[in-house]
Amino acid sequence: MTEAMIGSGPRRIDGRRKVSGEAMYASDHHLKNMAYAYGVFSTIASGKITGLNLDAARKSPGVLDIFHHGNFPQLYHNSALPMSFAKILTAAKSDESRLPFEDETVYYAGQFVALVVADTFEHARAAAYKIDVSYSKREAVANLEQGMKTGQLQNGSPGHQRGDAGGAFTSAAHSIDATYTTPVETHNPMEMHATVASWEDGRLIVYEATQGVVAHRNSLAKIFGLIPEKVEVRAPFIGSGFGSKLWIWPHSVAACGAAKVLGRPVQLVVPRQQMFSTTGHRPETRQHLRLATDDQGKLVSVSHESINTTSFTDPFKENCGTSTKSLYSCPNVLVSHKLIEVNRGTPTSMRAPGAAPGLFALESAMDEMADKIGMDPLAFRKLNVADRDESQNLPWSSNHLQECIDRAAERFGWSKRDPKPGSMKDGTEIIGYGMAACNWDAYRTPAEAQVSLRADGTAYAICGAQDIGTGTYTIIAQVVSSLTGIALDKIEVELGNSSFPPAPVSGGSWATASVLPAIAEATRQAIEQLKAYSTGPKGVLVGTKPEEITFEEGQLKSGGKSFAIVDVLKAQKQSSAFGEAKTGMNDTSKFSFRSFGVHFVEVRWDPGISRLRVSRVVSAIDVGKIINDKTSRNQVEGAIVMGVGMALFEATDYDERNGMPVNDNYAEYVVPVHADQPEIDVILLDYPDLELNEFGARGIGEIGITGLAAAVANAVAHATGKRVRDLPITLDKLMDLPPTMSA
Repeated sequence: MTEAMIGSGPRRIDGRRKVSGEAMYASDHHLKNMAYAYGVFSTIASGKITGLNLDAARKSPGVLDIFHHGNFPQLYHNSALPMSFAKILTAAKSDESRLPFEDETVYYAGQFVALVVADTFEHARAAAYKIDVSYSKREAVANLEQGMKTGQLQNGSPGHQRGDAGGAFTSAAHSIDATYTTPVETHNPMEMHATVASWEDGRLIVYEATQGVVAHRNSLAKIFGLIPEKVEVRAPFIGSGFGSKLWIWPHSVAACGAAKVLGRPVQLVVPRQQMFSTTGHRPETRQHLRLATDDQGKLVSVSHESINTTSFTDPFKENCGTSTKSLYSCPNVLVSHKLIEVNRGTPTSMRAPGAAPGLFALESAMDEMADKIGMDPLAFRKLNVADRDESQNLPWSSNHLQECIDRAAERFGWSKRDPKPGSMKDGTEIIGYGMAACNWDAYRTPAEAQVSLRADGTAYAICGAQDIGTGTYTIIAQVVSSLTGIALDKIEVELGNSSFPPAPVSGGSWATASVLPAIAEATRQAIEQLKAYSTGPKGVLVGTKPEEITFEEGQLKSGGKSFAIVDVLKAQKQSSAFGEAKTGMNDTSKFSFRSFGVHFVEVRWDPGISRLRVSRVVSAIDVGKIINDKTSRNQVEGAIVMGVGMALFEATDYDERNGMPVNDNYAEYVVPVHADQPEIDVILLDYPDLELNEFGARGIGEIGITGLAAAVANAVAHATGKRVRDLPITLDKLMDLPPTMSA
């Protein structure tokens, strides 16, 4: 293996295709005789459709058909049976189990109630606006608070319990009891959700903006009553998804059904406004934290009880306490998750689901606990970091959180922090320092791959994984190059097609840890076939035993002789040496696998003009071996900016009177822009975790957002003296500050 290639930072091999416009995303595919669909979306949040006046729309130019609950082909539900972790990654799964146009019931605002298909996009949209839908309204449950008053709490995941958290809390020397809330956040990836569906001789071909081509294929096959081999889903390029494109949504099913009825390809792009309602979101949470310590500051009790909103159609669990049960050492722990139904579309995974809102609450509470006992927040965390996973009674496969804290603290300058709130100033600005740990699961799933070493000196790798903008194309090429010596620009990688060797969805930060072992093994199998060619009739090493042949620096070597890949293949008149592999999961019975890190944040508060900004972030991340330094840093930097959005800006609001979304557009849903970008310094520890895979690599896509909102909130508390427990930290929440800290 060429070690220099693994861990280096080459540019993305797909970068030129993207910046030149050559890369084709889902809606870029314009098939012959293609029709265009546009949805009609519910304007109420709860009730029933009592009538559809389609006359004006049918008379509109170019209209081919209008689909609704009285006019749509018969479909089937996805399997509702429980599945193992390994299976669910490629199995049939829907985010919204209700089929499009299944009945006349309306469960949320923005739900598909009809679909117009026309010869052009403009004609379809114009006709959709002419459809008059009548409803009988029911009182909507608009938010978590209303749900708690009118609904019934449901059990979420099993949670965790050890010791007696309640008893230890009551008898502890020091304790805090606080509730934290987080709002609905909406994904808003750059690429819109889109489907281009075509039926060809009984086969369904779909171009889809999806993070899982194999899972999407299996879902469509189940829904349309086909064997999986009759469906092909293609997604060579995805403009991100943040989790909203993991599983199938109603628009994809609707487009495929319309194409089947019409006998021609159909394109359906979900408008940005409806991406706030019908393609998922991070749910609203309420989290009750109770922490207690002894006189030395050691945790003796931790309780983390969370509630999240879900839809009336599907129970989605936002497991906020997944890190709480193991990040810190404590003998008495209680973690629970419950759900409450509201009139919104079904929530889904959003970057670091569970952990992002959960660590906002836990790490804010850790800071409050440190203040309560008069201890430095850094020292308090270091004292309580767990040296093994106490929730499973297993050692960590690898954990360098203590070093993360030390290195980031030194780089940040934490030792200069004056603990008194509002005491650090620079001109008109008050400076606040805050910190928080970050944490995420480390997964490895089954994957398959094929690799060919070709007679023209190039290599070819193929896998049913996806590159959602994270750099998967590039790191696959790096692995092939490291094992063969072939230059990156001579390695072709194809991804994002369900007909390729199956691989998991690109989510959960498991793609790198899962796919690279399969690529490596397939490459080694190709090398073994190359050795077999070399010893065959007319081979360059005929008569040599295979075990006497080594492969080094891109050449077969034996007895002082060296032959390049091209020479071996040409001697046998072979086009390529081929290898394929199927790799599995890691053994989770001996070790607990998680990734660790820490954020240090500086905020600046100018009370004269009521301006709050994040000015500086230093993060140290422990995710095992770094495969590509450039793309890894990109991932953490992007996650940090997303975390700034979570902390200060992002919230999807709903009208309490009727459950209708208020700011379902990109003008009023506020996200960080260039002017909000802090100075970011990322430290990557680069300790291989060889218990997880041969490269020692764990996923890096999600850990960077976890804990960031808490670090910001902790810094705000240090700057202003006010503890904000309800995200986002908007200026109205700082209006009642003491005179020395407010305008």
